[in-house]
Order: sequence, then structure tokens, then C-alpha cells
Amino acid sequence: MNRILDSFRLKNEKEDFQTVINSIYKGVEFRGTNLWILVFAIFIASLGLNVNSTAVIIGAMLVSPIMGPIMGLGLGMAINDIELLKKSLFNYFFAACVGLTTSTIYFLLSPINDAHSEILARTSPNIYDVLIALFGGLAGILATSSKQKGNVIPGVAIATALMPPLCTAGYGLATSKYSFFFGAFYLFIINTVFIALATFVTARVLKFPFKHLLERKDEAKAHRIVWSVVIITLLPSMYFGYDIVQQNNFQQAANRFIEKEAVLPNDYLLRKNIDTKNKLITLTYGGQFIEEEKVQILRSKLMSYNLDSSSLEIRQGFAYLQDNKNDEQAQELSNALNQKDKQILLLKSKVDSMTVQSNLGKQIFNELKVQYPLIQSFVLNYATNNTNSSQFPIWLSTVQSSSKLTVKDKKRIEQWLKIRTNIENLDVYFKE
Repeated sequence: MNRILDSFRLKNEKEDFQTVINSIYKGVEFRGTNLWILVFAIFIASLGLNVNSTAVIIGAMLVSPIMGPIMGLGLGMAINDIELLKKSLFNYFFAACVGLTTSTIYFLLSPINDAHSEILARTSPNIYDVLIALFGGLAGILATSSKQKGNVIPGVAIATALMPPLCTAGYGLATSKYSFFFGAFYLFIINTVFIALATFVTARVLKFPFKHLLERKDEAKAHRIVWSVVIITLLPSMYFGYDIVQQNNFQQAANRFIEKEAVLPNDYLLRKNIDTKNKLITLTYGGQFIEEEKVQILRSKLMSYNLDSSSLEIRQGFAYLQDNKNDEQAQELSNALNQKDKQILLLKSKVDSMTVQSNLGKQIFNELKVQYPLIQSFVLNYATNNTNSSQFPIWLSTVQSSSKLTVKDKKRIEQWLKIRTNIENLDVYFKE
């Protein structure tokens, strides 16, 4: 048991405290190289969001140096280092302003304004983002405090994703989509607070040397401020997390209901739409008209799947078209169906023509074989002759024999084939 407990102890791998503090001090400041790297990382992340490229966004997260001031905030609070705390706060707000300004300018100039999945994923933070930031922060400060740093810091940068939400907030400002701005900026704040909290807690657990303030009241006040910020940040994310779980449960229950109950005889389910926010299930059927009595029976079965607070809407697909011939959408769909029917008939005609051609070729081969036993194969093909000035259709025929045919036999075969196929412009080639 002791051996197992020893495996979890950090004492032997701890870096010198002053070395760790100096390292975090260096990462806090944004000037010169660090500032330009931040600007470039913002551009990279904005481009990745704009073209919906996950790989580019990950690259931006690896390049970004914004983790430094956040860890500086946590360590400054943990060891009561007011100078580090002030420096980290200034550089954090400076970096956030630079990042927000850069991304806003980029999206104002970009011709692509669509909100792709990579942008939408950063607009609805929840309790799971809190946990990611917390555990990511714990891994980050432990790696920084250890002699065996490995590749943890790049992994933490990817997991906690500080750059994409900041760039998404810029997108929200540039496109006047303020719900995107507030959602993404809240995610940025969540990551900041809980990475800093993880640093704060770890520094206290590892017993970093801290400075006592002159007044005990000031220390207690500082702690109250820290935990107030944590709770204020945490509560909304818990609500959003609960909402996501509820929506997921509704989605699963609705899919079970559709799979088990929504199969109607003489009707085909063309489309299903599950609106988890409004708790609305919309089913569109094609086929025979569905009577209101059947619809009510379907609605009565919602309770069996814990969907009693939801609504079920049934739409008639093809029946709807027949009753709404003047409706523009119905007319478009009707035209599309007619066009598909024409394409199917054309393809069927081509298949029939190929079948007839194949059967004709086989019959001609059998007839030729009777007249000329030396013939081994016969091919009949339709082709297009392309020239510099025109295009015209031709028929090609290839006759292969086991030994050389006489000129007289070849001429007779060619004349016979033209009469047999009723194709005057048939070109016949002989292979021996």
C-alpha cells in the first residue's frame, strides 16, 4: 500500500520554488516577441475559425502565449505576491484587448461571414468547460512545478482553448452577433478563472512560500474576493450544463419514440426534426393522407417516453403537394419530382437500348459462326466520330477469326452485316 501511495507523491520531483516563480514571472509580460506572437496567434485562430479548420485552430493554441498571465494571476493570489498579481492583471487585460481588437478587425475585413461549427462550438459554455479548464490548469501548474515537464503545457493549451473563444468574441463584435460575443467571452472568462484557481490551489497544496500581508483582514478579504469570482463564474455554467443534459435526454427520448412509434403503414417518414430547445418533434410523411385520429394516437404515446411536455407536429409530404398546388415551394418540389421521373425514364431507355444492342450482337455472332466457323468473336459498338469541325455518330464492328479470311469472305461478311443490322454507315474491322 505504501508503494502505491509513494507513486502519487510529488516531493521528489518538485522543482525549486524560486525557479518556478521566476519562470511564471517571465511568461507574464507581453512586450516585444511575446506580443507579436500573440497577434500572429490571433490571426491564425481567426483564419482557422473562418475556414472551419480544426488543425489551424490547434496550431494557434500551441503558438499562443496567453496562458502566462493567467498562471501568474493564480500564483500571485496563492503566495500573496502583490507585484506579480498587478503585473499579471495588467498583462492579462492588455493581451485580451489586443486579441479582441485583432480578431474584430480581421472579421470586419474578411469576406466570409458564415458561422461555421468551430465558431458555434464556442458560444454556449457550460459546466463541462469549467471542468476542462480546472483539470487543464491543474495539469499545467503541476508540470510547471515539476522537474519532468514533458509535453504537458502544449496539451493544456489545446485542451483549455483560450484563443478560439477570444477570436469568436471578435467575430461576434464584427458581425453584430452579440449573443456570440457574450457566449464566447464568457467561455474565455471561465477558462481564465479556473486555470487561475487550479494554479492557486496547487500552489497552496505544494506549500509555495507566500508573503503575509500586513493586516490579517486583508488576507481574508482577498480570499473572499477569489472565491466570490469563482462562484459567480461557476453558477451560470452549471445552469447551461444542466440545460445541455436535459436537451440530450430529450433528443434520445424523441429518437426512441420515432424509432418505435412513428412507423405508419402506407406512409414513409421523409424527414424528422427534433427541436430540443422548444421541445418540438416535427415529422414529415409521404404517402397516403394521415387522419387526425392516427395523429392523436401518436401524441398519446409521448407520455410513455417521458415526452409529455413536448409537442408533436405531423406534416403531409406528397398529400400536402396535392392540396397546395399554387404554393411556390410545393410547385418547386413537384417540378423537381417530375424532372427526376424524366431522368429515370431516360436512364431506363439507355439501359434498354444497351440490352437490345447486347442481345443483337450475340444473335449476329451465332449466325456468323454458322456461316464461317473460323470466326471466334464479334463486337458491335455505337460511337461518336470527333473531327476538327464536327461530330457525328458511327457504328463500329470487329470480327476476329482464328485464321486469315479471304478478301472475298471479308466483303461478303461486311455486306451481310450492313443488311442484317440495317446500318449503312457500319465500319467493319477484321482481326486475325
